[in-house]
Amino acid sequence: AGNRDFQRQGYAGQASDVTALAEVDLQSVPRQLTGLEELDRVLGGGLVPGSVVLIGGNPGAGKSTLLLQVSCNLAEDMEALYVTGEESLQQVGLRAQRLGLPTGRLKMLAQTNVERICEAAQQHNPRLMVVDSIQVMNSQDIPSAAGSVTQVRECAAYLIQYAKQTNTVLFLVGHVTKEGHLAGPKVLEHMIDCFIMLDGDADNRYRILRSQKNRFGAVNELGVFAMTETGLKEVKNPSAIFLARSEEDSAGSLVVVLWEGTRPLLVEIQALVDSTQLANPRRLAVGMDQSRLAMLLAVVHRHGGVFMADQDVFLNVVGGVKINETSADLAVVLALVSSFRDQPLARDLVVFGEVGLAGEIRPVPGGQERIREAAKHGFKRAIVPRANMPKSPPKGIEVIGVSKVAEAIEAL
Repeated sequence: AGNRDFQRQGYAGQASDVTALAEVDLQSVPRQLTGLEELDRVLGGGLVPGSVVLIGGNPGAGKSTLLLQVSCNLAEDMEALYVTGEESLQQVGLRAQRLGLPTGRLKMLAQTNVERICEAAQQHNPRLMVVDSIQVMNSQDIPSAAGSVTQVRECAAYLIQYAKQTNTVLFLVGHVTKEGHLAGPKVLEHMIDCFIMLDGDADNRYRILRSQKNRFGAVNELGVFAMTETGLKEVKNPSAIFLARSEEDSAGSLVVVLWEGTRPLLVEIQALVDSTQLANPRRLAVGMDQSRLAMLLAVVHRHGGVFMADQDVFLNVVGGVKINETSADLAVVLALVSSFRDQPLARDLVVFGEVGLAGEIRPVPGGQERIREAAKHGFKRAIVPRANMPKSPPKGIEVIGVSKVAEAIEAL
């Protein structure tokens, strides 16, 4: 009956009526800042009332730590409820004490039944609610075990309906599979408003928060945090941490300017090409699609005159960053040629551009901003697509435009 009552209501609990698009109120949706600029960036500018945010990540990545920090900080200004289904209240309290967080205003609840969670929420009327995690929640109306497809889907639907009706910001924590994808039914990603992933290994200090779906902001936005003894600390200048390079020029090491969400990001790419005794040489790419690496090797052979079919090829994107765009193609090609010929590259060289199958260098979006970002970090030389050549380059950097792979190799 409760579900039927919810279904009679429109978005955020308002009765739905037919309205002309021109008559829709276009006033900006009010947002609540979380106190972490990197998280606000990924969310599209802060929290939207009535929105549902799903956060996933590997065990130990820091999902619970991040949400506990946000909850404690926001509880100073608004009603906040933290629901834990995987840990006891004592465990959460010890973590908050270790992190030095303000705990006087945050309401806590150890519960896995969604009906009881919503009953408690109706009594305290929080503006922010965190559920950790959706995989351990259960509904008394569903006979299957917690974590099953039916339970995850129905529990999420029940919580989402409550959040929409009461205009509550809802955070759901989700588990991931061993492949790194969100566990549970795929429909879960369609039900929520924003889906963010927190990437980072336990032995790596830095955590990368990436938006994969956002109804209130840009997707593929990226935020960088550092895991410290006092919790996750935001990194204001991510390019600086990814450019901690050796003082000497080295072969196969090159800096590329990526475009992450709404800002450029400088990342180092390392390539190693070595002779092999194997009949089938190895091709390994960390942080980049391996099939794209194979394609670029074929382009280098056909249009650059560099034969590496009998060599082992290894590629690594420093800092755990995953490249999801094509602007790193030219940097990968030049790093491979540099390692193969054992020719060191200057540390003040930066490269970006897309490589086509005909050997052409295609332009990429945000070319001017990428060059300015490189100049700001002290780079003196840039090899870019000819179509991205600025009319007046920033002071202190030489920009070289190329249109073919062979030209780019000669420009080195």
